[in-house]
Amino acid sequence: MSRAATGRRGESIVAALLEERGFVVLGRNVRVGRLELDVIARKGATVVVVEVRSRTSDLYGGAAETIDRAKQGRVRAAAGRWIATQPELRRCRLRFDAAGVLLRPGRAPEVDYYPDAF
Repeated sequence: MSRAATGRRGESIVAALLEERGFVVLGRNVRVGRLELDVIARKGATVVVVEVRSRTSDLYGGAAETIDRAKQGRVRAAAGRWIATQPELRRCRLRFDAAGVLLRPGRAPEVDYYPDAF
């Protein structure tokens, strides 16, 4: 599986997980200038922006551990710019979650989900 396909599959798994938890997915791979937001979802008055990291091995640690402060800052900036274009969402609480998805061949996907990660 290519790196891009691994990423898309992980994002699909996280989007489905959110829907199972009662969220409505508002967007996936949302472009904000040169930045991208992996998954955006809403439940009531909460909008969640999820940074998803997918891996095919945990040999070098968990996928979510790779979301450093610089990436967090870029996600926050992109989310702020995106939400400014969504008047109906401006009063919603904005939350930043992280998800690590492990996609090992021949095994069920494993998802580590971290609400309010940053």
